[in-house]
Amino acid sequence: MVNWLIDNYIEVLGVILSIVYLILSIRQNILLWPMGILSAALYIIVFFQSKFYADMGLNVYYLFISFYGWATWTSAKKRTGVKMPLGQIRGKKAFLAFVSFIVFFIVIGVVLDKFTDSPLPYWDALTTSGSVVATWMLTRKYIEHWVLWLAIDLISMALYIYKGLYPTAILFVIYSAMAVFGYLQWNRELRSLHENQ
Repeated sequence: MVNWLIDNYIEVLGVILSIVYLILSIRQNILLWPMGILSAALYIIVFFQSKFYADMGLNVYYLFISFYGWATWTSAKKRTGVKMPLGQIRGKKAFLAFVSFIVFFIVIGVVLDKFTDSPLPYWDALTTSGSVVATWMLTRKYIEHWVLWLAIDLISMALYIYKGLYPTAILFVIYSAMAVFGYLQWNRELRSLHENQ
């Protein structure tokens, strides 16, 4: 066990930082973004070594979107003096998010299928495109990102078991449970905001 932990210390540290990231996300704590930066950097290495290239590319995206999310939440607080409020994605933004997901899925799936040795190119593309959209939704604090994450987490868990990335699969079991908890907590706050308006 100790040898396994030593051999897989990058993945294990990535798992720990990712759990901290998720806890901070549920609490709407801005420190989630630095945790996102650190965990993304570690997972770039893990997924490169596992040949999950779309997930590796996704973590490059996470690295940059974490800086964006950090800046967005900081800017909102500076403007208003309070934390950025929760919201719901509606209308044009919801439609654009859906279209973006479809376009990303098709492009990433074709690229992985034709130009890499990814073992499950379209499944990899599905979770990657969903994750891109869900993380952007988190930067805007749209509550629906939790629902999208739950679907992504369940699919990802199965993929990581298939590839033998067991600590990461366990992480996604935790992610799935916490996505449900996060949704319920954010929904409670959102309802409270609407009642007080």
